[in-house]
Amino acid sequence: MVHAKKRFGQNFLIDEDITEQIADSACLTREDTVLEIGPGTGALTKRLAARAGRVLAVEIDESLGKTLEETLGGMEHVSVLYQDILKCDLDALRADHNDGRAFKVVANLPYYISTPVIMKLLQDTVPPLSCTVMVQKEMGERMCASPGGKEYGALSVAVQYYARPELICEVPPSAFRPQPKVTSAVIRLVPLESAPVSVKDRDFFFRVTEGAFAHRRKTLVNSLSADASLGLSKERIAEALRALAGDGLLSQGGKEAPPENIRAERLSIRAFAALADRLGE
Repeated sequence: MVHAKKRFGQNFLIDEDITEQIADSACLTREDTVLEIGPGTGALTKRLAARAGRVLAVEIDESLGKTLEETLGGMEHVSVLYQDILKCDLDALRADHNDGRAFKVVANLPYYISTPVIMKLLQDTVPPLSCTVMVQKEMGERMCASPGGKEYGALSVAVQYYARPELICEVPPSAFRPQPKVTSAVIRLVPLESAPVSVKDRDFFFRVTEGAFAHRRKTLVNSLSADASLGLSKERIAEALRALAGDGLLSQGGKEAPPENIRAERLSIRAFAALADRLGE
């Protein structure tokens, strides 16, 4: 029996119905090359190999080599690369394994690296055609969240700036060995051909978004002014919010609160883009 390693955040997927559902939701054809992140013992890899033209599996744990060889034996269109995906050169992977073309990504991600891996993929020079990823349910809800709810936050804005997220299914702890303490979710991300908003400075836009949600219980004025790296006064932030309200970008429906009392979860991506542009002037 293969033992999961805590330092890699391993929870091996063993539920065949779930692996089938993930493979189906990836919408693969024989024309596709799949980049699978974290194949583990290969249970999902087999399903992907039955549908795709090629599978490149990136696994950080070299001790799984024998198990993967046994599971994937005879599948000449499947390759396993023992590397840390966060250190991988994605341009080189595409050049070496897919003639420079975009992959379709499928991943069962350890919870502690889910966000950096997803953002690395979405911000790549050649984004994947799609990303079908297993993440903690709470994180999946944040990626898909709309303005106004408690799940909506900086991750929602960042992911939806680059892609259209869709919740495929929830996955109970019993689908894994060992069982995690939380429920998981499968999310499918389809990168957008162009960003949903235009911003003058993308890095500043994301810094404003992160600063806005750094103190969720505070108003935007207080949360943003507390971020010393932004160097913004309360007066300047309040002035920008009043201008957004005048442009109809802070409408909440029903009785309106004063712009300077609004909190971050009320702002749409469009409103955050307009706010960042005004604050960056």
